[in-house]
Amino acid sequence: EVQLVESGGGLVQPGGSLRLSCAASGFTFSTYAMSWVRQAPGKGLEWVSSTNNDGDTTSYSDSVKDRFTISRDNAKNTLYLQMNSLKPEDTATYYCAKEQYTWFVGFQDSWGQGTQVTVSS
Repeated sequence: EVQLVESGGGLVQPGGSLRLSCAASGFTFSTYAMSWVRQAPGKGLEWVSSTNNDGDTTSYSDSVKDRFTISRDNAKNTLYLQMNSLKPEDTATYYCAKEQYTWFVGFQDSWGQGTQVTVSS
């Protein structure tokens, strides 16, 4: 069974940085695209970023591009999200998600439990 465990969330001041990690197991990690999605309090799920199976192609939502960086270490079955220049509107629960395909994204089929990120002064 697919298992995704996020970590690295916490409280950070505006302008600060945080790196999220996602430990994956239960599937061949290196053959699937992966994504990060988030859900702010009282709002719906929002796609944040995705990367293909090799990690050499990435994409970002307009709200986070140039501030966030997605990466992966296939040898460690781990997905990362480096978040810089954080804003209060980045406050949300962040979820690691497995994509159904190797490269195409937007077809998530598994999610972790999430890690809370709070950006506040």
